[in-house]
Amino acid sequence: MITARFTFENGEITGFDVRGHSGYADSGSDIVCAAVSSAVMLCECAISDVLRANPEIKVDDEKNSVSLEISPGMPPEKLKSCREMLTALELHLKALKEDYPEHIEILEVCEHA
Repeated sequence: MITARFTFENGEITGFDVRGHSGYADSGSDIVCAAVSSAVMLCECAISDVLRANPEIKVDDEKNSVSLEISPGMPPEKLKSCREMLTALELHLKALKEDYPEHIEILEVCEHA
């Protein structure tokens, strides 16, 4: 199962950690993994390369995991755009979960500063 964990601080989305394999099909043929991977890569590219927000990114190929955290210390407009991208990713993964509930788990973790 793919587990997507979204972090929130004081009610604002700050990042994600996506890990695992959906188990829908064999690796390399799994449309659920492909959809999740593509969405995560798009979000990461938008935040890193388009917005140039310099998020903290960790990739662990052995654990099939990617995590991204944004810094609240950036200009307000850039921070708003990053949060919108993270929210879009969460909504997209929730839509995928509706179609593949046995293969995707979505968690929201609230942290307080």
